[in-house]
Amino acid sequence: MKLKVIVLRNESEKDHLPWIVACDTYRDQVSSRIVNLTASGWLEDIQAEPSDVLLAKPGGLTALFKQLYDERVYILSRYLGYDMFPSPEEIFIYENKRMLSYWLKANGIPHPATTVIYDMSEALEYLSAAVYPVVAKTNIGASGSGVRVLHNRSEAVSYTEATFRGKGAPERTGPNLEKGGYLKRGLHYLRHPGDINGKLKIYRTRAASLQRGFVIFQEHIDHSFEWRAVRIGESYFAHKKLKAGEKASGSLLKNYDNPPTGLLDFVREITDKHGFRSQAVDIFESDRGYLVNEMQCIFGQSDSYQMLVDGRRGRYLFSESRWLFEEGDFAINECYNLRLQYLVDRHESTLRQQR
Repeated sequence: MKLKVIVLRNESEKDHLPWIVACDTYRDQVSSRIVNLTASGWLEDIQAEPSDVLLAKPGGLTALFKQLYDERVYILSRYLGYDMFPSPEEIFIYENKRMLSYWLKANGIPHPATTVIYDMSEALEYLSAAVYPVVAKTNIGASGSGVRVLHNRSEAVSYTEATFRGKGAPERTGPNLEKGGYLKRGLHYLRHPGDINGKLKIYRTRAASLQRGFVIFQEHIDHSFEWRAVRIGESYFAHKKLKAGEKASGSLLKNYDNPPTGLLDFVREITDKHGFRSQAVDIFESDRGYLVNEMQCIFGQSDSYQMLVDGRRGRYLFSESRWLFEEGDFAINECYNLRLQYLVDRHESTLRQQR
């Protein structure tokens, strides 16, 4: 019996396509259909036919559509009992740095000290006593687009005034000039000129959706890299995201050193406890140990692999109380194939138990 899935697309016409590629790869084991979760008839469309699991692709462009997606995921999971992948909890902390900071603190997970402030006078009072540099973040924004390192009180006050009284929190709304690859990107748009309008639309949307009314300040952790550790199902990967300028997020510079098993233990403990099976955890090494910087249930991937161990592509599995490396290409299609393989295996295991 095939696994019946519904792909829940977001406001973008293309974000969900890797799920479609994965479903096509496993078409002998999976039947799929697409529902636009941002459309007015979303609930009727989902309920039109039975399904086993809803495959989510939450948006990460604007707070408006992020809230819409989360609200509808909440109704589907909490009140209608639909099985979601990634899990609702993973979705709710995705591209919501306020929520993530509360969640990390509530669960006692080590992370850089983070403060969310909704009052300008309180923010200015905080900055008067702050130790600089201070990291400012916007609530939503991938690849470091909303991250600013504020080196002194003057910079921090200007940032705060812009957020509360000006145009909004300063952030990158256009191309990421720090990640390089100009020739490759230029050739892509020469071959696909129609994609230019799509990019311009995204830039305009970001510029019109600047954060106002609150600030997020984070303790600055001195670093030359951060670990990107990934768990998909029971597969683990890790590599270093190297710093470009003042941050590692969005640089696309990587180092594929062998990851320490202590890092994998750290991620396994967090994901086991909360049932996360589609998670990338960005982690600082510090004198206080490992600190979680970001968590994303859906994440970009510029290389076709997530990890090299002694120069070999592969994954780690935890079996019989030890880490085992398995060589192979497990991260193709931005890990969506691996996500779906995990769900197929889970479905087939359930069917065997029912016989």
